[in-house]
Amino acid sequence: MEFRNPAKARLRAGELALGIGLRQCRTVDIAPAMATAGMDWLFIDLEHGTLTLDDAMQLSIAGNSAGVSPLVRVPYGQYDMATRALDGGAAGIIMPHIDTAEEARVMVDRLRYPPAGHRSVAGLMPQLDFKPMPLADAARIVNDGLLLVAMLETPKAIANAEAIAAVEGIDVLLIGTNDLTMEMGIPGQLMHDDVKAAYAAAGKACARHSKWLGMGGVYSDEGIAAYAALGSRFILTGSDLSFLLASVSARSKAVRALKA
Repeated sequence: MEFRNPAKARLRAGELALGIGLRQCRTVDIAPAMATAGMDWLFIDLEHGTLTLDDAMQLSIAGNSAGVSPLVRVPYGQYDMATRALDGGAAGIIMPHIDTAEEARVMVDRLRYPPAGHRSVAGLMPQLDFKPMPLADAARIVNDGLLLVAMLETPKAIANAEAIAAVEGIDVLLIGTNDLTMEMGIPGQLMHDDVKAAYAAAGKACARHSKWLGMGGVYSDEGIAAYAALGSRFILTGSDLSFLLASVSARSKAVRALKA
């Protein structure tokens, strides 16, 4: 028995793992649709927007069935919500505002089963299709399959990237680029040299500790290419709303340009 986590499989194969942010879309058909569109993971956002924990669980079960990894972002420090999301089928947790190695260690401790952490066992696991098996085997398989993503969103986090990357059990260091530029005093300057330096530093830390660098908040072709070149492999390509607006705006512009 295995825990199918397509995003982690992509990363382990040395490939890019592509994700889409979900805030507006909350019906289960979005999971197979995004799998068909070439996405590897769903960024199910409970930090911003109005999605509920129940929405996250429904989307997680659908994602697992469709072959696209359901990853849930919870508000900072809300480990009670995070463990319930995992109990409901999430393939991993994205925790915002991780600034220190100690915070990263707490994340691992709360979200992985023993011996890696101290997460409580809820019973049969949706990540394993609810199939009964020896508890030790189930915990080991799920621990190995989970993707734990620590978001770096401040200069302090970037300065501590080496120490955060060294924490066993953390898989991805995901830079939240918009919040990082706000904290740097250069809001919205996503291609600023200081931001590029932050990506380079975090990328080197990830490489030294066999972790993966993630990128969020940069959605231009130029920006994605630039930060992929600096080592980003776990890439948030955009959000449901941004893709919808871009597509509808392009269509309305094209149709309005038609001559009667």
